[in-house]
Amino acid sequence: MTETLTRPPVDAAPPPRQPTKRRRRAVAEEPGKPWMIRVPLVLYLLFTLIPFYWMLVFAVRPAGSTQLVPWPISLEHFDTVWNDIGFGIFFYNSVVMGLGVLVFVTILSVMGGYALARFKFRGQRVFLLAMLCSQFIPGAMMLIPLFVIFKGLGLLNSITGLIIAEVAFQLPLSLILMAGFIRNISVELEEAAMVDGCSRTRAFFAVVLPQLKPALVAVGSFAFIGAWNQFLFALMFATRQDKFTLPVGLSYTLGEFNTDFGALAAGGVVAAVPVVLVFAVVQRFLVQGLSAGAVKG
Repeated sequence: MTETLTRPPVDAAPPPRQPTKRRRRAVAEEPGKPWMIRVPLVLYLLFTLIPFYWMLVFAVRPAGSTQLVPWPISLEHFDTVWNDIGFGIFFYNSVVMGLGVLVFVTILSVMGGYALARFKFRGQRVFLLAMLCSQFIPGAMMLIPLFVIFKGLGLLNSITGLIIAEVAFQLPLSLILMAGFIRNISVELEEAAMVDGCSRTRAFFAVVLPQLKPALVAVGSFAFIGAWNQFLFALMFATRQDKFTLPVGLSYTLGEFNTDFGALAAGGVVAAVPVVLVFAVVQRFLVQGLSAGAVKG
């Protein structure tokens, strides 16, 4: 009797085997072949990185050098653009403009997006349609009316005017994106907070705002980068050199008969580094924010 109880059943099925690392990789790569994915990615990577490599080579090799691999590394072009051309002032203006646009676009898009997502009001669809249609208007068509308005208000040749123009240009799309993010947050959580005694404002800051972290990072990052790369408004509304931003300053390094390519490349590196750093720091939040906003429109 004891022997019968301790003997394992003959027809018991063996436990399922865990897939090995090689098997998991094979399943992930099915049904295509690896080279069909990797070769286009490598070609696209080379197509993207080679211009940056050439810009870096021109920036760090000595004047008159034709080396493909620059050595020794020279920083004379960075000294030229920073001290002689005035890129220090251009960099400061771009930072102030980028941070100002980031703050105003983020705050206004959160407030407007919450109103669009949580409240129903007359003309809501017309308002959303107007926001969408504004994205089809080229920025060049806004130059003349904005120029007349800024001239009347004394906002030409001021960073404040550039911030206002860029916020007006970016706010509609940011507002629509933020409304989509907020619609993904459960209304029942806010209602539960209000049942426990919170006002709507307190429920917004305690329940909604913490869940908007990826959306805030995504909208704020795109607002900063859009302002950092803005060229048209900065070229038209700022004519004094002490109000130039980096894109306008780069355009003025191009001479009519001669161009210092080393200085131009060094200025391009100075303008590109902050954007690369921003994407490197917030890329995880960008993916989360964009995927969250894609669930509901």
